[in-house]
Amino acid sequence: MIHVLLRYSSYAAAIFLGLYATLLGLLTTPAFQAHAVYLHKIQLTWFKDLNVPESFGYLTNQVTPFNIKSSFGGKLYAWHILPIELYRQHELTLIAEPAGFVDDITSRTAFKLLREDHEANLVIHLHGAAGTVGSGYRVPNYRALSAGQPSKIHILTFDYRGFGYSDGTPSELGIIEDATAVVDWAMNIAGIPASWILIFGQSIGTAVTLAVSEHYASQNPPIVFAGAVLVAPFADVASLVSTYSVAGIIPILSPFAKFSILFNYLNTFIKDKWLSKDRIAQYVRANEANGKKYRLTIIHAEDDWDIPWHHTEVIFWHAVNATTSQGINYEELEATKLNTKIHLGAAGSVTEWRTDNGVIREEIPKTGLHDVIMGNAIITMAVMRIFATTALPLVA
Repeated sequence: MIHVLLRYSSYAAAIFLGLYATLLGLLTTPAFQAHAVYLHKIQLTWFKDLNVPESFGYLTNQVTPFNIKSSFGGKLYAWHILPIELYRQHELTLIAEPAGFVDDITSRTAFKLLREDHEANLVIHLHGAAGTVGSGYRVPNYRALSAGQPSKIHILTFDYRGFGYSDGTPSELGIIEDATAVVDWAMNIAGIPASWILIFGQSIGTAVTLAVSEHYASQNPPIVFAGAVLVAPFADVASLVSTYSVAGIIPILSPFAKFSILFNYLNTFIKDKWLSKDRIAQYVRANEANGKKYRLTIIHAEDDWDIPWHHTEVIFWHAVNATTSQGINYEELEATKLNTKIHLGAAGSVTEWRTDNGVIREEIPKTGLHDVIMGNAIITMAVMRIFATTALPLVA
């Protein structure tokens, strides 16, 4: 009996190892790797039509679906979401217009309410892998983002190329170009000044946020937004795959992490590297050199099973290290945090690093998982905190 069990166990182990080896082999091919990283063919809208935002819980014409042209000539599908109090004030005018997708958003009341209000704030939302603008916890996330100023904070969210109704195939460079096109639309077509725009990213959207923020901060003259909020970021793809497990169960490269030569070899096959730890350092360094005011808030739940929260500690360190010419090593920063960290009990902890130009804030709540946190009050407060200080000098 034992012999039979051992034999079947060996068969099962051989099948598992064979499937795992096949998966690793497929992951070395660019096409399969793109599907594995971005999961862009997984819609998660449960047969709902994105052109009918009311089916996602919105009021008639509170959301305007439209397209933004990307640099490659394709269309990026987007939603402009009105804050609820502003909607209430103009409800009769809004419901009198035809509902659904519009070819020319500039002709719509919602757009005019954004462009003509010189005190309007705009959150540009950069979502994570898989799904669309209407998937999962993203809808409650939009509500949390605008809840702090329900008459002023508009949301602009869109699907990267290859996601949802957007054209194209995703890649690191392509997605960055898409996000840049959306930011350009917000500043040049909607007429929103950079100082009234907040960039919000979650999961892989944090990597896009940092790439876009660094891109504009490096321009001549530099362009710096009101701030950026990063939820569940990762240091880079190489370090992510060393810890990441599909559904928290099936590891990708973590079994090889202890074998540095083999692990580094496998990393050479990674096409889209998303070097967030380097980009946040470049962003901070550029702002410090240019004397530009900036605000960064990094939020990561301790119970995030998808991306371990220690990635935020690494991101935070790289940002802080870039604020000084002499730098600060990881151990020194951890020692400093022991004296400066604010402990909030069951709500987690907060650490701030301030310079004459910027504020870098690390928030580690105890709970929130990877996606649930997006609809929580901590997100509303992060946005309120940044917009409340948009026109004010930062206090050292």
